[in-house]
Amino acid sequence: MTLFRRYALLLALAALALASTPLVAQSSGVAMTPPMGWNSWNHFHRNVTDAVIRAEADAMVKSGMRDAGYTYINIDDTWEGERDAQGNIQTNSKFPDMKALADYVHSKGLKLGIYSSPGAKTCAGFEGSLGHEEQDARTYAAWGIDYLKYDLCGLRVQMRAAGSHEAAHKVMVDAYVKMRDALRSTGRPMVYSLCQYGVDDVWEWGASVGGNLWRTTGDINDTYERMADIGFNQIGIGQYAGPGHWNDPDMLEVGNGGMTADEYKTHMSLWAILAAPLLAGNDLATMTPETLAILTNRDVIAVDQDKLGKQGDRIDADGAVEIWAKPLADGSKAVGIFNRQTTPQTAHVDFGRAGFTGAVKARDLWLHKDLGSISSPYNVTVPAHGVVMLRVWQ
Repeated sequence: MTLFRRYALLLALAALALASTPLVAQSSGVAMTPPMGWNSWNHFHRNVTDAVIRAEADAMVKSGMRDAGYTYINIDDTWEGERDAQGNIQTNSKFPDMKALADYVHSKGLKLGIYSSPGAKTCAGFEGSLGHEEQDARTYAAWGIDYLKYDLCGLRVQMRAAGSHEAAHKVMVDAYVKMRDALRSTGRPMVYSLCQYGVDDVWEWGASVGGNLWRTTGDINDTYERMADIGFNQIGIGQYAGPGHWNDPDMLEVGNGGMTADEYKTHMSLWAILAAPLLAGNDLATMTPETLAILTNRDVIAVDQDKLGKQGDRIDADGAVEIWAKPLADGSKAVGIFNRQTTPQTAHVDFGRAGFTGAVKARDLWLHKDLGSISSPYNVTVPAHGVVMLRVWQ
């Protein structure tokens, strides 16, 4: 073989390897399991401050949430100030020194996240990143930021002006690619969260623009109806999720007071089966022991964080009862038995639907109890708007 042909062959093999490399390789090793942490918006909205972030970081450590896997402390909208004469983004008076705040969060063994928009303005009307993507990415890196939530809100003016759906889609995709490239150019690994509400089936292209997670829905709120509407409609998109890139049905409302304990267990269980990011949205500094127990259930967290990285899906439904299952790395499966009715219901679970033959062994993840050997149909009473969550194996 001539030297030229050998060189050509090596180039071809390299190109083939690059083409077959999964999108996860673009993630710089971040978000290999769904990100876990906390975000300021659900509870604090516009009232987030430097002092709030420090208090939440302290509480995340003191409560044991950090040790349970929660890592990110994420500042949502309203931190932004004006730009200086050179166009560099400044913080407003609520955040006098973002680098010092990042250093404080890092000193707790945690990571700091921030928020921006590809438009000129954010959802709340603060300064966005349009035309300043590289500057902002360099600023975030210099501050020590570890996570960026990039919210479509402010770009909608440009998308409407594009004139057609195809042109608007291109405006959106180009904007996310531009910030992806800007973040990568800094050399600092940052989780890149696309917050664009599932527009244009983002799960089909989110990984290709560098997203580590992408919102699949509109905003959640602290009601069972909204949580259930979001969670139980995440059907059929699990193929797009995996290590480094995740479907995101929005943040957790656990502990904000609008649902019952059983409803919050449903919320936590369903998000875990969906391999969703677990971003608490309550006030960690004042949460009850009951809330903490839900958020730090290590059996349920282990389902969400399973290294196989498979998103679960619905495998059966009978009236108000839905059965969801998620395959796990050790060959077992997480099975969620959900009751969407306002009164207790008896579920009749056929484990054959989850791929098992004959009797199975199971552990109840909320009762923290091994059930031994059980057979189909497994009859169990599920509380109103509640869940029975099992880990099942043979």
